[in-house]
Amino acid sequence: MSSHQLPVDYTRSVREESDTCHTRWHPDLPAALRCSAGDDVVLQTRDAVDGQYTMDSIPADIARIDRGIVHPLTGPIHIDGAEPGDVLVVEILDVTPGTFGYTALVPGLGFLRDDSFDPFVVRWEIAGHWATSPDIPGVRIPGAPFMGVLGLAPSHSLLATITAREQALLDDGALLFPPDPEGAVPDSEPIASQGLRTMPPREVGGNLDTKQLVAGTRVLLPVSTAGALFSAGDAHFAQGDGEVCGTAIETRAELHVRFQLRPGEATTHGVDDVRFERPGPALPPLANSPYFATTGLCVDGRGAHAEDLTVAARNAVRNMMDHLCREYGYTREQAYALCSVAVDLKVSEVVDVPNFVVSAVLPLEIFT
Repeated sequence: MSSHQLPVDYTRSVREESDTCHTRWHPDLPAALRCSAGDDVVLQTRDAVDGQYTMDSIPADIARIDRGIVHPLTGPIHIDGAEPGDVLVVEILDVTPGTFGYTALVPGLGFLRDDSFDPFVVRWEIAGHWATSPDIPGVRIPGAPFMGVLGLAPSHSLLATITAREQALLDDGALLFPPDPEGAVPDSEPIASQGLRTMPPREVGGNLDTKQLVAGTRVLLPVSTAGALFSAGDAHFAQGDGEVCGTAIETRAELHVRFQLRPGEATTHGVDDVRFERPGPALPPLANSPYFATTGLCVDGRGAHAEDLTVAARNAVRNMMDHLCREYGYTREQAYALCSVAVDLKVSEVVDVPNFVVSAVLPLEIFT
């Protein structure tokens, strides 16, 4: 067993560091590092927009963000002996966040993208285990750092399958981001034109945005291509379950992981999605906090939407935003951002047809 380092140079942009970073998923990505099962690696990661937000940012800057390089990832890491059909076990040993974070509200994106919002950016100062911001006064958010993106490269076959199904969704009017060479790192072909954008999670991981993937958790990823080709990025200092406005408390980070292989397990057990486990008990920050919760049903001004979790969840979020505006005096933009970083969406019931219930849970100990 060996230890490895995979640093990045924060004084250079991701476009200048294609030897250690990338912005697309593709099986032909050259490895930034090779290691063996049992090895541990410390890798530095960039924030989701590669440092384009700072403490000096204003809402007008949102329109100027280069979205082509969203989710610059560190890697890929080739794990010797990993073969298609294996499961790669990624043991998360530590996640050390930076000292600055941001939450950006981009009109037209996020869970409530059909609602009207002004551009808004929250600038967070991270110190110790807490984040505070002049843009949402009266709260401090406890840290539970994790990587928004953890994943493996798809095989050529899986790449073709994903590309075809996502193109069909795009043709049907779905909101998604198809392959685009603008902003692709590396910019060599066929990676630039064929590489998958990093926005959605997929079978081999990716933008999972699952806040339980903190230090002490093991992530189980089905291997699709030789060497597995592991990459990570998009660190979050804190996030509510749902990440409803589209961003959490986004930050750079240092990630420490250890790799293990379970040969043939994906094939033997038909594993074709990500799983995760924690050997011991764990409670997220503020799990024992007093709370206030709103609920949402799958009913809106257009009528009933039988068994529709999306409608129920959006209603729960809107009800929580109304509460935050009314009781605490926040603007709708502040309330939406606060829901994204601190409020947990919970599927409360899916059996009492036709109306599902989703709850939005606000921990009251965030208020100072």
